Amino acid sequence: MTPNNIHYSELQATDFAEVIALGNKVHGEGYLTAALLEKYYQQGIAGGVNAGVVARSGTVLAGFRLAFAAGQWQTDLWCSPDLWQLPEASVAYFKCNTVAPDFQGHGIGGRLLQLSITALKQQGAKAGVAHLWQQSPGNAAVKYFSRHGGVLVKEHPDKWRQDSLNGYACVICGFNCHCSAAEMILRF
Repeated sequence: MTPNNIHYSELQATDFAEVIALGNKVHGEGYLTAALLEKYYQQGIAGGVNAGVVARSGTVLAGFRLAFAAGQWQTDLWCSPDLWQLPEASVAYFKCNTVAPDFQGHGIGGRLLQLSITALKQQGAKAGVAHLWQQSPGNAAVKYFSRHGGVLVKEHPDKWRQDSLNGYACVICGFNCHCSAAEMILRF
């Protein structure tokens, strides 16, 4: 399917069911739940600006981007703030960029990223960090983020292992995930 008249808008609660379904289809069952998406949605809003974005072709959800405002997410053992060269409080988080298979390869992912960056800058962020799936076909996730200015910070083996043991079914590994993440930063 080729995208016709893609329309972009802020993520809203009315999008949640479709976002969960698409996220789980693309990333693996259990990747998104209603509780997680509600939390992620709230983490993306700061100063009245929403960094979550959806793309639609007519009524069909073509893709979405989840991003967390700077200061509204917690670093964990997979984050390396000492390597970011920016104050942690000024760095947002790019949770995921998801495009439906029928719509991939048409620039939708890049546009979703740019719209989130615009919102994050309005919120006051100076950069965004993401964990890119290195086992994506052809390492496409890392290549995509690099094309948009992302720079490798650190590689993290077994990034989604604990998630898989807690019910996330990786599309490659199932419930025993050993996929690696490239922690990357994109400065605004």
